[in-house]
Amino acid sequence: MTGYRLPAVRERRTTPPKTAYLVASGDLRESANAAGWPTQVALEVGVTGVLNELGWRVIRANDVDPETGHGFISSQRMGLEVFQGIPADAPLIVAEAVWQYSHHVLAGLRTHEGPILTVANFAGDWPGLVGLLGLNAGMTKMGKDYASIWSVDFTDDWFKAGIKEWTETGRITHDASHVRPLPELPATPEVELGRALGDQLVAEKAIIGVFDEGCMGMYNAIIDDELLNRTGIYKERLSQSALYAEMLSVTDAEADAARDWLTDRGMTFRFGTDEATELTETQVRWQMKMYVAALRIADDFGLDAVGIQYQQGLKDLVPASDLAEGVLNSTERPPVLSRDGSRELFAGRAFPHFNEADEGVAVDALVTDRVWTAMGLVPDNTLHDVRWGEDFDGRFVWVYEISGSVPASHLGGWDKAEGWRQGPVFFPAGGSTINGVSKPGEVVISRVFIAEGVLQADIFRGTVVELPEEETQRRKDATNPEWPIAHVVLHDVTRDQFMARHKANHAQLVYAPDAETADRALVAKAAMLDRMGIKVNLVGRVSGL
Repeated sequence: MTGYRLPAVRERRTTPPKTAYLVASGDLRESANAAGWPTQVALEVGVTGVLNELGWRVIRANDVDPETGHGFISSQRMGLEVFQGIPADAPLIVAEAVWQYSHHVLAGLRTHEGPILTVANFAGDWPGLVGLLGLNAGMTKMGKDYASIWSVDFTDDWFKAGIKEWTETGRITHDASHVRPLPELPATPEVELGRALGDQLVAEKAIIGVFDEGCMGMYNAIIDDELLNRTGIYKERLSQSALYAEMLSVTDAEADAARDWLTDRGMTFRFGTDEATELTETQVRWQMKMYVAALRIADDFGLDAVGIQYQQGLKDLVPASDLAEGVLNSTERPPVLSRDGSRELFAGRAFPHFNEADEGVAVDALVTDRVWTAMGLVPDNTLHDVRWGEDFDGRFVWVYEISGSVPASHLGGWDKAEGWRQGPVFFPAGGSTINGVSKPGEVVISRVFIAEGVLQADIFRGTVVELPEEETQRRKDATNPEWPIAHVVLHDVTRDQFMARHKANHAQLVYAPDAETADRALVAKAAMLDRMGIKVNLVGRVSGL
């Protein structure tokens, strides 16, 4: 015998028949968890009710914490502890009515042996569907099987049938007829252009600057170097502390000059005096310092694109990054000089910023910028959150919203942009958005993601439509009225087809002047992605391919 203290062997528990366990991944910010808990309770009541009707019992894996007042898993450590109490083979439901940090539960999900179901509300006020898309993308990246479903009120027959199928098979069947692999490309000028741009990128390479990876638990938004480098793209790993330090060196006069450039071109700001609840000139000054600092660091490192995480750490120091991000992604933007004043940095062009440090967006933004520029088109592009949607006048119109900013050209110019304060629950230091309604027009939409161990890209067409003013306001009020909105109609892709397929809470959007040009640009973009070694999938109706 030795004196070694071996760990106790954990007894393997078994699950009773017709019993499922339920967990809810939450936010890292307790203010958000507390605010979203009543909506989460309603979701869990709805889901549990359907399972009860089928003769199933649902066990919540953790109780409501009497100190916080909610039952969300609010950290990775808590997730590890909660999963210790779940039998490894248990049918498991991850129920989401809010934005969630996927890494809180990914460790437990990765090793779970039973069937997994992700389920969300489909509502504007609390974005369970957004959290679900991010979580699903994370499990897709790590090659974990799961089923997924969503509902407005958990009473519709489609939802109930899906839950029943899961209880019987561990799966839910969704229609994937709208997705097809990229066919053999025709010999067209657009294909020639895309391939030439792809060859150039792979040969000459590009650098994306990442100010801290892993924003808001988005495991799916981190692309491993082994996958990324094959496309010709490399990372410069930067710290947000370096960005903050550079901001301290930007003068008030430089920041105010950038703000004045915006107001001279018609942008208006809704200024107040209460730092805690209103937008102030001081907040905007800090945001303009971030804009200048980001470009100077990009110049230092020879970057081709940059991504600021912001949400953790930096949010506790300075106002939101959104105004800086939207300005960066605009071709028409305030000039920024090098520190010695001798050079204008990246003059005459948008500088691609991948919001929330989402590296799938980074690849997409870089490719889009090069294709659209080579075609003589305005290359301003941005991600949007797939926020919500409803039928209007006989068609499903999505609410696409980015949490703070779009390029001004998407709104029709700086004179269509308004600066609103970011909400204090998520943005304690405030900061201005670039708010407005995206102009009607033809768009190309896409997403770069990891599945089956390789980089893939879904690419599809859409149209941003104009809705009556009262309907636009209703949709903004139902989501986040301080954020810019785009009313998006996808071409031959239903709501549920999109939800079942899309591997991110983000979708990348870029305009073209008309439908024919959008179709040609899509072909060129697909050809470039394909040449970079990315598996391209066409989604919905795509003309010319």
